[in-house]
Amino acid sequence: MTTTESALLDAVPGLLFIGGEWVPSEAGRTLDVFDPATGRVLKSIADATPADGIRALDAAAAAADDWAATAPRVRGEILRGTFDLLTRRSDEAALLMTLEMGKPLAESAGEVVYGAEFLRWFSEEAVRISGRFGQNPEGTGQIIVSQRPVGPALLITPWNFPLAMATRKIAPALAAGCTVVVKPAELTPLTTLYLATLFREAGLPAGVLNVITTSNSAAVSGPIIADPRLRKLSFTGSTAVGRKLIAQAAENVLRTSMELGGNAPFIVFGDADLDTAVQGAMAAKFRNIGQACTAANRFIVHRSIAAPFAEAVAERVGTFTLGRGTEPGVNIGPLINDSAVDKVDELVRDALDRGARLVAGGHRPERIGSFYEPTVITNTPAGSDILREEIFGPVLSIVEFDTEEEAVALANDTQYGLVSYVFTENLARGHRMIERLDTGMMGLNVGVLSNAAAPFGGVKQSGLGREGGAEGIHEYLSTKYTLIPN
Repeated sequence: MTTTESALLDAVPGLLFIGGEWVPSEAGRTLDVFDPATGRVLKSIADATPADGIRALDAAAAAADDWAATAPRVRGEILRGTFDLLTRRSDEAALLMTLEMGKPLAESAGEVVYGAEFLRWFSEEAVRISGRFGQNPEGTGQIIVSQRPVGPALLITPWNFPLAMATRKIAPALAAGCTVVVKPAELTPLTTLYLATLFREAGLPAGVLNVITTSNSAAVSGPIIADPRLRKLSFTGSTAVGRKLIAQAAENVLRTSMELGGNAPFIVFGDADLDTAVQGAMAAKFRNIGQACTAANRFIVHRSIAAPFAEAVAERVGTFTLGRGTEPGVNIGPLINDSAVDKVDELVRDALDRGARLVAGGHRPERIGSFYEPTVITNTPAGSDILREEIFGPVLSIVEFDTEEEAVALANDTQYGLVSYVFTENLARGHRMIERLDTGMMGLNVGVLSNAAAPFGGVKQSGLGREGGAEGIHEYLSTKYTLIPN
């Protein structure tokens, strides 16, 4: 580990952030955060207990009324101040993400830009919360519709985008006037702790933001969700865990936002521009080492273009360099841990055993760390696990189709509905795909579509609600109707 890396890790508080103070776990417990590229411990940090979780909710509840009454301009300026601090210290934030998550440094730098944009976007949305006023149809009174913060919120973030998933939840909540308890993923908590230091420096009042790190998410989150003071739950993670959280939230009828699993189809029609489709495939599949809910999972390619497409993507994959994300020239870092490697390898082995053809990669490299070779397989048989389950790794799996109807049927044949990608030069076909594909988002001739100004979310078992865009702040607002008689 370099001197710069050690100094950065030493600067990150290894404690819980509750009520504006850095405090140890009530039980004095700690958990280790690992570097997935080396398997070494990066830092030991506080391991929260259920009692610590309630302490965090106590702080959020105590600060709720004052923060809700804080002028929108003031809330917005604090978010903007945090954006400025994060932008100035982008190199630190990027390095920290690469250390704890493994992605190449250039990708971490891109996430800092993307994640910071939520702070700027919602700093502007804070002053645009509005309602409406008008006469009722009967002419007997005036209708006033206003928006109020929903109240204290629990935000549970995933490990794969440690910064952006935190800012995408925290920023709209704070802009709306809600206080929050944030529980980052056990595997990548350091970035959220670092972000808390920036909010504090930007002048965020004590108790508005609380961060609890823990090795037992269910035990710590359960009592918070059951507490009647909590009014909002936002979660990004697997559909299986999301279902359990929705069931828990039902007891107190909490407002919920759920960004869950994906199984994104990537459709390449015969009239697509091959170079554009290949470039899109590289971005949609291998960004973040394939560890994204938006990652393309099933490449559905027209038979007339399948062979040259597979050849082109395999050629590009052959130029990739594996390694620790901090090393120059590396574009494929480690997966998050060895269990993730095991799952990816099982999916590849299952497809090959069923008759799929291996074009590139397909093995664990003989090196320290949780690595898997970037992989391309073709002729993937129907029924293969890799077509039904999220891969969450650098594996590109191709199936062929003949007709538009067949492509749509293949794309929609999943319980998920987060995002789809379509490549075609036929504008009318592109518009048909917007209507016919059962996903909450679609990229037309692009492989990356996330943007702070756009609503992010899915349909079916990919979740509920939207994050980002003008829609994002409304997840943290409740609508109130008042009638004033004439």
